[in-house]
Amino acid sequence: MPQSAVKRDPRIVRSMTAMRSALLQLMSRKPFAAITITEIVGLAGYNRGTFYANYTTKEDLLEDMIGEKINDLLQSFRAPYAQVNEFSPHELHANSVMIFNHIARNADFYTILTKSDVLPALRKKMFASLKNILTEELSFEGGDVDQELMFIYSLNALLGLIFYWIESGYAHPPAYMQEQLVKILNHMPSPGKKLGVRTQAVSKNLHEKRG
Repeated sequence: MPQSAVKRDPRIVRSMTAMRSALLQLMSRKPFAAITITEIVGLAGYNRGTFYANYTTKEDLLEDMIGEKINDLLQSFRAPYAQVNEFSPHELHANSVMIFNHIARNADFYTILTKSDVLPALRKKMFASLKNILTEELSFEGGDVDQELMFIYSLNALLGLIFYWIESGYAHPPAYMQEQLVKILNHMPSPGKKLGVRTQAVSKNLHEKRG
């Protein structure tokens, strides 16, 4: 099991950082399943004894690497409400949304893992971690929508947007993504507000029938 949360000796921190970096480099070249511990320690400049002093398996190292990024992701997610007792998603300012800045700061990590065989594990971990803090830290008042279902819907939408951005090669800057997310939230109906969506379906069906 990773020891990063327990040991803070600078030498241990350096060795673990080097191994996380080595693993990421190797994952840019080959599937995680094909990577060996010997390759990891060789690239990191350490021996197997150092590896086993901190991890049991390469999966432990992967979990540690992902966990480090997830912790920072959660801090970025909390940014809009960390200093307030109550807030409305419909009143968010784009400059308070930090999650895209986090992704951009760690672009190599997210790009490599998104293209790797561990993408399902990464996405599952991100979803579970975000859902956990939503459930523990936020409570939506009013309305008759099932809160858990709303969380699931919202998180899948957010992660879909994030992974689309990553897969696009970060086609837009973080500030643009933040602005667009706020605009999307502002288009979602709040309690007592109806959202109208124009549709061309009826006219299209009539045109097809006439054709």
